[in-house]
Amino acid sequence: MEDIFDITIVGAGPVGLYALYYAGLRDVRAKIIEALDDVGGGLKVLYPEKYVYDVAGYPEVMSKELVRQFERQARTYGMPILLGQRVTSLRRRDDGVIELATTGETHVSRTVILCVGGGAFIPRTLDIPNVKRLEGAGVFYYIKDSAWFRDKRVLVVGGGDSAVDNALLLQSVARRVVLIHRNDRFRAHEQSLQQLIASGIETHYPFWEVKELFGEDRVRGVTTVNTFTGDEMSFEIDALVLNLGFLANLKPLREWGLELRYNGIAVDELMRTNIPGVFAAGDIAGHPGKIKLISTGTGEAAVAVNNAVHLLYPERQVEPEHSSHAKRPDPR
Repeated sequence: MEDIFDITIVGAGPVGLYALYYAGLRDVRAKIIEALDDVGGGLKVLYPEKYVYDVAGYPEVMSKELVRQFERQARTYGMPILLGQRVTSLRRRDDGVIELATTGETHVSRTVILCVGGGAFIPRTLDIPNVKRLEGAGVFYYIKDSAWFRDKRVLVVGGGDSAVDNALLLQSVARRVVLIHRNDRFRAHEQSLQQLIASGIETHYPFWEVKELFGEDRVRGVTTVNTFTGDEMSFEIDALVLNLGFLANLKPLREWGLELRYNGIAVDELMRTNIPGVFAAGDIAGHPGKIKLISTGTGEAAVAVNNAVHLLYPERQVEPEHSSHAKRPDPR
């Protein structure tokens, strides 16, 4: 006999974890399927030691601690979190039940909420010699352990939150940190930029890019170039941190029959996709005015869960009376 869940959530990043918790609040049977072997998504895999400043209730919080709290909350009602299973196909049957094939088995669910972030983690890299060869030997795309950089000379490349936050993080452990950026404006939060200015970190922008990377067994040096003036600067470095963003692989979602718009899965105001019973929330959900923050993603998760519950049980209203009336955790 099929074990059909009310809601199956794909993705165990912060948004997926919160969706599971919220499904428990609404007293429905739910589970998470996650491709990675741990929860936390990109926040845990890519930025475990990065501070997060835009989550309600936390003036600042380390990524790995925030993930720990999300996981603790998600496990409140004891619902399954299945790790190491990548969803390979999604199909809505004639009876309305949705089949999710994974690398391990086939799951069936009455509704699905896709919380897959930006898709696969494919970092943008530089098309210059030695970069690929020296990955792991001084070329990094994210920082898992800041202790590795102790007393090292580091060049950080990029102008977004990751680049600025990593430069600030490494300043406390590295011997020297230099940040270069090719544009005339940074995309990081204003508070982070103020901290960067106050930090005294050597920063070069605009038009500065990496021209050459040197090293045989490990990174040893780099030459940068100003693409406007042609001026060059060379540095002896031990590490090159490339924070140039990530490429989203949305092809599988299109193959599942999902409509893609706004750099994600097209959703309406109820977080519904074009496939009945399938919702999306978080960075992958595309709609006008989209702001990709954890705060907005968790709000979208609540909207998706509430509307999924109403779809499943029409007699239950979309908006619960109050969270104080919700299901209580089992004290066992």
